[in-house]
Amino acid sequence: MRTTFKSTTTVDRIPVVIHASDPITRAGAVSQLRQRPEIELVGESRGLEARAGVVRAIGETRAAGETRAGETRAGETRTGEARSGVRTVAVVLADRLDESTMLRLRRLVRTDGLNAVLVTGVIREAELLQVIECGVGAILWRHEATDQRLLQAVVAAARGEGDLPSDLLGRLINQVGRLQRNAAQQPGGSPAGLAPREIDILRLVSEGMDTREIAGKLSYSERTVKNVLHGLTTRLQLRNRAHAVAYALREGYI
Repeated sequence: MRTTFKSTTTVDRIPVVIHASDPITRAGAVSQLRQRPEIELVGESRGLEARAGVVRAIGETRAAGETRAGETRAGETRTGEARSGVRTVAVVLADRLDESTMLRLRRLVRTDGLNAVLVTGVIREAELLQVIECGVGAILWRHEATDQRLLQAVVAAARGEGDLPSDLLGRLINQVGRLQRNAAQQPGGSPAGLAPREIDILRLVSEGMDTREIAGKLSYSERTVKNVLHGLTTRLQLRNRAHAVAYALREGYI
């Protein structure tokens, strides 16, 4: 079973760069994604030790309007964002989250502006919130990483959506619940609260609804839903929808 914060559908081709700890693992991911018409593999990173300059170089080439065979597509912008708004996705594969993997995730998301999918075999309790707060909204267990599941996670990440296994979502809720109880014992409250409309939308996001479903449920336009989510994540300096849901749970809004 898995839980997604939004559903995934086919979009324009998504630029994907793969980072793995060994060439065999990387080759497996490349094989899974290469045949998918939704995916455009970019760069030739050889593992977690490769530098993010590869991605920046691709973005600069796109900005100049140049084309590199097999790596770029006309009409994309400097940050790897296509005309449809789909951003480059980094798929990071690691058996466990060591310090180098966390540094890699932070650099890809915060410095290079990519959206990330983490495929891993183990996430300890102390690491889960760190991954979410880093800006990673799509996590996939390695033993569940079939072709279709990996594609779904990549599409979700490209759109800034969340995609977490249901067991991880349960652990996340438990963690933020503990944080909320601890915060309740201290004086003062949140310096910036949530508006009722933001709470309604986040509650539906936490239930797994996508933008269209939320818009229909609340009688909003899809653009309004997106603007509300963008506004609250920007105001509260949250990384993505998963982080926003974690914040709302921690603060007792939902």
